[in-house]
Amino acid sequence: MTANASPPLLEALDVSYTYSGLTPTRALEDLSLEVKENEFLAVLGPVGCGKTTLLRIFAGFLRPTKGSVRCAGSSIDGPGWQRGYVLQEQAIFPWMTVRENLEFGLLAKGVAPAARRAVSDQFLGLIGLSEFESAFPKELSTGMSKMVEVARVLATDPALLLLDEPFGALDAQTRARMQDALAGLWERRRKTVLFVTHDVEEALYLADRIVVLSPRPGKVKAHFAVDLPRPRSVETRFSTGFLAVKRKVWEATGPGP
Repeated sequence: MTANASPPLLEALDVSYTYSGLTPTRALEDLSLEVKENEFLAVLGPVGCGKTTLLRIFAGFLRPTKGSVRCAGSSIDGPGWQRGYVLQEQAIFPWMTVRENLEFGLLAKGVAPAARRAVSDQFLGLIGLSEFESAFPKELSTGMSKMVEVARVLATDPALLLLDEPFGALDAQTRARMQDALAGLWERRRKTVLFVTHDVEEALYLADRIVVLSPRPGKVKAHFAVDLPRPRSVETRFSTGFLAVKRKVWEATGPGP
């Protein structure tokens, strides 16, 4: 890091993780990674390369077998409000309305009712679900439910958003719409995002930078800067710049160390 560069918001240094059991599994090995403040970083890699393990370590749910992780310069010793985590699986509460789900984290933090409502009003508008404030999750599409989950985490104002393949279960058209919604939300809120995916095009469309992990045990195999103008659109996906970087990233995600 140069003298004028700002320190990373999130950092992993020589991280390894092994799942114990009858046959121990090395998920990560000597992995080092930095995420800058307000950066949208995507992590790509094949199934089983340790992407979710890495995210769970950063979230504080797992501790590295070896190495260290830090957030804002402090060691990560467990979950914390500064790191919001969105799972692959649906995690909004089915017995709560959309507004109640959006306000849940604020309620847990002791935020006053009027302030909670002001924040939930803002996010209902941001995700385009103001007309669904009284709806329950069973009345929403899968994509709408996922955006409620992302907005619920953002409503608590975390410094960092950790997203684990949030759109993996969606069809292609809905997935593209959710990518646009997330990109728009990020451009307005400008949080630091670490986004795990196995989809090269999704990573390119959303991220400022892409890190490719090797097959298990996961190590950093390659870095790519995504110098595509924002806001991005369907035209971005077919631009020569997008397709050129897509080829390079695609080649890097192939077999090999």
